[in-house]
Amino acid sequence: MTTSPEVTRPAPAALDYTRTVDRLLVHRDALGEVFLTDLRPIDADNYAAAAQLPRSHAYYGDHLLRPSCHDPLLILEACRQAALAGAHRFFDVPSDNKFILTHLRLRLDHPHLTYVGTSPFRLALRIRIASRKEREGRVTGLDYEMDLYVGDSPIGTAAIGLRFKTPNGYLTLRLNNRDGMALPSSAGYPAATPGAPLTPHLAGRSNPDNVVLLDATVVGDSAQALLRIPAHHASLFDHPQDHLPGMVIAEGARQLALFAALDIRGLAPSKTLITELDVRFTRFGELEDDTVLSATVPQLRHAGADEPLDYTLGGILHSRPGTGTTLPVHVEATQKGETLCVFDLVLARVPA
Repeated sequence: MTTSPEVTRPAPAALDYTRTVDRLLVHRDALGEVFLTDLRPIDADNYAAAAQLPRSHAYYGDHLLRPSCHDPLLILEACRQAALAGAHRFFDVPSDNKFILTHLRLRLDHPHLTYVGTSPFRLALRIRIASRKEREGRVTGLDYEMDLYVGDSPIGTAAIGLRFKTPNGYLTLRLNNRDGMALPSSAGYPAATPGAPLTPHLAGRSNPDNVVLLDATVVGDSAQALLRIPAHHASLFDHPQDHLPGMVIAEGARQLALFAALDIRGLAPSKTLITELDVRFTRFGELEDDTVLSATVPQLRHAGADEPLDYTLGGILHSRPGTGTTLPVHVEATQKGETLCVFDLVLARVPA
């Protein structure tokens, strides 16, 4: 999934960071989970957005990484909020529509610009609609491509796909997927899930409440775990859901990738950051079914003369010129043997 970074367009100007947008625009119940602060139209297919990322947060700020960086999944959440709000504000998607996530992609080309500093982090987004789906004069889907900036400095890119369903259309789709079984609600899900939670530091966490892996094991170059459904978690389940949210699966994939990188390759979570994430969702994750996450760390190859190496306690890691040590990890999420989604992640060693 690694490609040469594309040339980004100029950073959007005159964005406002003084207050957050209406929480309903980004489908959040808690004001503390709203990070988007502004939306500005550019033309029919482009708009700009702003987000302020907190220096401290019970979920997104709970990491062992040193030096501390803003969580890539927080940056991706800000992008997701910009996509949701833009659909309502600029493309007349009704407030009662259900939003279905089809894909997510994030690439951080300059992770050192995401270090946590002495003031809140001002993220600017320049957003282009790469594809628009319409039916009977109604927008039914949007694919977004985003350039990300801190000030005037580009830090990376993101992409998001959303599909929109009327309440009746969504209910029909979900019932068909469930063979007519009634929809569940995470509000009634048990607080405790059977299984042995992963020790927090193995996933780069301090707070066990933020760990979403159970019964994690490693065999050879592969790792596997069950996904714990934290239905009462204030961030991962800000409001009741009838399915397993994509961002919850993404957190599980991230934690399993860090666990596998440590156990198989000796790359410490305190020095490891996700710099790339690419996932396409193919099925709804159901709350009642076990979700199995499986990670594969590639076999080591012999490097050429122009390919530098880095040695760790677990073996050899390849280095890309100009980017430092990187390690790709492939993660698949399944239920009842059926694939929900497949992640390709790149982990990078954070420079001192």
